[in-house]
Amino acid sequence: MSNGSPIRLAFTMISRESWAGGYNYQRNLFAALRQYCQGAIRPVVFAGERDDFSDLEALGRIPDVEILQSTAFDRGALQSLTPICLGRDFAAASEFRRKQIDAVFESARFFGWSTYYPSVAWIPDMQHLALPHLFSTRARWRRDIGFRLQIMSGRTIMLSSESAERDCLKSYPNAKGRTAVVKFASEPAPELLRLDPVEVARNYDLPPNYFYLPNQFWRHKNHQVVIDALALLSNSGKRVVVVASGAPDPNEPQLVDKIMQQVVDRGLEQEFRYLGMIPLAEVYALLRASAALLNPSRFEGWSTTVEEAKSFGVPMVLSSIDVHREQADGKADYFDVDDASSLADHLAKISQNSEPTLIRNLLPDVHSRVASFASDFVATVQRARQRYGSTT
Repeated sequence: MSNGSPIRLAFTMISRESWAGGYNYQRNLFAALRQYCQGAIRPVVFAGERDDFSDLEALGRIPDVEILQSTAFDRGALQSLTPICLGRDFAAASEFRRKQIDAVFESARFFGWSTYYPSVAWIPDMQHLALPHLFSTRARWRRDIGFRLQIMSGRTIMLSSESAERDCLKSYPNAKGRTAVVKFASEPAPELLRLDPVEVARNYDLPPNYFYLPNQFWRHKNHQVVIDALALLSNSGKRVVVVASGAPDPNEPQLVDKIMQQVVDRGLEQEFRYLGMIPLAEVYALLRASAALLNPSRFEGWSTTVEEAKSFGVPMVLSSIDVHREQADGKADYFDVDDASSLADHLAKISQNSEPTLIRNLLPDVHSRVASFASDFVATVQRARQRYGSTT
């Protein structure tokens, strides 16, 4: 690559259905690079032949983003084992050469300990160590071995919060000196903000005053404490509505049914509304019109939903985990992850004092935060290339 030309950086596709936060992360990142660091990095997204076309189409509409589909990037046991056993994902490397890749961004995929490319490994969080009971033995070991291989292979390790960096260095001390914290910030594209929030809420038959919980239905997202809090409020004669959206966990699809059966058994059908997986533009519309963003999660690396609420100045009710306190910088109401009573108190107070159908727009400070996110990301990739050059 000649001096001054963009770094052609390989990404692998993250589907919105499997991980909405990861998909939104990449979409925001690509747009931020284009707007604030134009010419520094050229994202090249490598997708499998089975990946969702609409997800790819949305990414491809972002200027300077290239898309390539190949069976080399369809998930399978062979694709996972080859780079571990042979040191290199040969099929992926062939596609990287064809697209003249300069560096690789690894997310939940390891391309080998003898790869030809400087690589940044994104480790979003250490959930498998903090909440091991939520993982099968196989999934926990696979995740742990993957992280260790990336660290042992000399990757630059990118984390999304200082909290995650502390956890990483505590669990994987060999990463010391090669970590970088790049804090995600969200600036939704204008086309995602064209819907009328009042009309979207009306289409879903929602009341003027509701809380929004747009987390996917994974066990660590802790929807249970919300159901318990709503039951406490209902039993005391107070009606508060929580609207939830998001996809079920593909590894535990029955969790949604169990939660919704509780909703029926406890007579909370009007208080807890589950919309399923809805279009991203509708997510933003419902967020902007909500009384507050609700995130009861037991563990996060850097919450996408919290970051999006910050961008619009939406009030937040958050579990009191370290990363939520770091991310919201004290500008939220907090409750312990198992304290349904405290959560109920927060919901009742905000519901009583909030102004119905107040539509929020992007705050002025969004641009500076997203610019910092983009420049920190570019600096991390450049540092990885410099480190790689000094060791080859």
